[in-house]
Parts: sequence; structure tokens; C-alpha cells
Amino acid sequence: MRFRPISPDGLARELGERVAATEPGRWLRVAVDGAPAARPEDLADAVAARVRLRGRDVVRVRAADYLRPASLRFEHGRTDPDAYYSDWLDLAALSREVLAPLEPGGSGRVRPVHWDATVDRASRAAPVPVGPGGVALVSGGLLLGAGLAFDLVVHLSVSPAALARRTPEDLLWTLPAFERYAAEVAPELIADVVVRVDDPRHPALALLGEPSSR
Repeated sequence: MRFRPISPDGLARELGERVAATEPGRWLRVAVDGAPAARPEDLADAVAARVRLRGRDVVRVRAADYLRPASLRFEHGRTDPDAYYSDWLDLAALSREVLAPLEPGGSGRVRPVHWDATVDRASRAAPVPVGPGGVALVSGGLLLGAGLAFDLVVHLSVSPAALARRTPEDLLWTLPAFERYAAEVAPELIADVVVRVDDPRHPALALLGEPSSR
């Protein structure tokens, strides 16, 4: 896979233009997928700002606000990489509260926050309406390969060495989960857009053809 160097601002601009131009007459569900060290939330926020400038309504959703209760996440301990891989994200809630409402004929009402992990209880945040042609922009890790119905996926790729170097010490236990993700899901092969972010100051962009089934 060949990558084209691009500035962070240029990356946000190009991705924003692509999202804004994709099926402009209907709702769009977009994922920015990447390990915490890749900072998917930062890129998603920057892209969302660009999309809004292009006139499309945007609601931001963070996977960290769609975690399962602590009793389920930590059933096998707080630092189990297999549980982190398969048991932390509430896939059913994310599909039900964010993705399904933006299907053709859906309600158009998205709940940005489902679970408040700081107090370990359901959030009281109400659903918000997404205007015609609006975009739900979801950011987080391990979003592919689980059957989530995204229309456009951006994957932030980090080499194993850079991932180990940039991951905070208290999260090093998650690295086997991302190794498993790379081996079992191969997100670089199924995403619509891949961005290499070994150095966040110097990203590199590769645009792919038609994605495979996610």
C-alpha cells in the first residue's frame, strides 16, 4: 500500500470534503477507527468542523460513550486484552441508538452518549435530531469487523513499533487486542480511507477502492 504525505490540516480538509460530498441527499454514518494512540477523536472533530462548513449537519459520537457496564467489561479483570477486544464496546446499543436511526426511513434521532463510564450508569443524554443529509461521525477503536453499518470508514493505521511507543504505560496491556484486530479484521484492507499516523505531525494518506464487507 502506497501512502501520500499530507499535513494535518490538509488531511482534515480532504476528509471533510469527501464526507460532505458522499451521498449528500441522505444521512451518512461515518467511522474514524483507530487505537487511542492514533487520536481518532481529534481527527473526527476536525473533520466534523469541515463538514459543517460545507453545510451538512453533524452529530459526533465517541465509542468511549458506548461502553458496556463495568461488571461486564471487567468480568475477567481490568486489564484483560481479550475482554477489551470483544466485551467493552456495546455494539448493540451503538447500532440501535446511532446507526439504525439514520437508515433510510429511520427516525433521524441519534443518542450521542449512551453510557457514562465515570459513574458507571446509563447517560441521561437525550437523542438529538439529525437534519436531512446529516452525518453521524463515530470515533474510537476496534470499530470494524463487528457488523456495524457504517457508510464510510476512515482507519488510522499505526505500525506496531509506533503503537507501542505512543501508547501510555497504563494502556500497554491493550496492545495484544490491537495485534489481534490487525490479524483477524485487517482494517487496512476493508476501510474506505486509510491514514498512516506513526507520527501525528506527519500523516500519510492512502485512498482505497471499493471496500470489502465490514
